[in-house]
Amino acid sequence: MIVVVGASGQLGFELRRQITSDAVFLGRPEFDLDNLDQATKSIELLKPSLLINATAYNQVDKAENETQKARHINVEAPARLAEVARKLSSRMIHVSTDYVFDGTSTTPYKETDVTHPLGAYGQSKLNGEKAVLANHPQALVVRTSWLYSSHGQNFVKTVIRLDQEKKNMRVVNDQIGSPTWAKDLAAALLKGRDLAGLFHYSNEGAVSRYDFACAVKKLKNLNLAIEPIATSEYPTPAKRPHYSVLNTNKIKSALNISIPHWMESLEKCLNEQS
Repeated sequence: MIVVVGASGQLGFELRRQITSDAVFLGRPEFDLDNLDQATKSIELLKPSLLINATAYNQVDKAENETQKARHINVEAPARLAEVARKLSSRMIHVSTDYVFDGTSTTPYKETDVTHPLGAYGQSKLNGEKAVLANHPQALVVRTSWLYSSHGQNFVKTVIRLDQEKKNMRVVNDQIGSPTWAKDLAAALLKGRDLAGLFHYSNEGAVSRYDFACAVKKLKNLNLAIEPIATSEYPTPAKRPHYSVLNTNKIKSALNISIPHWMESLEKCLNEQS
């Protein structure tokens, strides 16, 4: 049996659509990670062969003031889930982020590169992945970036929404990353369920936030006016890496897969929505 924690999020949604075997999907309000004792008891009773943790506190700016909340969801909960999975001899998959890096690199980040989060969110995710691997050395931890889907809240849906609401949008053009379709990530996680250790997965290619927004505009034929700005013109509580492209060679080699380009996957995702 597969148990997915965080079933109501983007990744949980895509996993639900792809898992065809016996599975249980746990999400709020029934499954509450605020009560870790009760949550872990639920896992113990289900005795999964594979536990996928698709939960995350991903409010990057709010995390600067809600450090304990971010720590609880991104560190303490995954640590407990990993401990339970190890005791049950279950496989475990945990998802982390490109924000564990500071963005000073000019080449895609490898799994072995030095981490240096710029904010509380990135630090909590880094501590979480370390806690998972410490409690369950055979777990699979996958860092991803700029996740979006046709479900939930994400950058792509924000661009489309603003076309209806405001008709204009200012987007930073000096933050470079790799947009990742949650559907592609879900497929890779399920294919890699027997892997252990740390891996990177994102769609191929790199793009600025501004050019990503422009791609959404073009593909959806929006009238939205998009203005490119520098990060310095849009100050936020949390600093973001200027460059957080992930090197995915390790997972491509391990699974013998090719990864779709971000533009190809974006077009497929938008076609799903129309």
